[in-house]
Amino acid sequence: MSAEMLMAFLGWSAIINICILIYWSGFLLLAPKWIYRVSCQWFDMTEQQFSIIQYCFLGGFKLFILFFSVVPYFALRIIL
Repeated sequence: MSAEMLMAFLGWSAIINICILIYWSGFLLLAPKWIYRVSCQWFDMTEQQFSIIQYCFLGGFKLFILFFSVVPYFALRIIL
């Protein structure tokens, strides 16, 4: 795999993951009660527990995108 192909892969990976993050955040902002009701059918939790879990996962996903897609992409851009 060439460096240009790896750079393109990381760039598109970052774009797709950021779109997923925006979609997920939008759902949590626009329909939190609906998502909670749907999730409570599968898991027994309070609304506060649900909010904590969702925001922890959002933060983790954001860090994952940053460290494994965005930073390597820019590092390759600087090198090449």
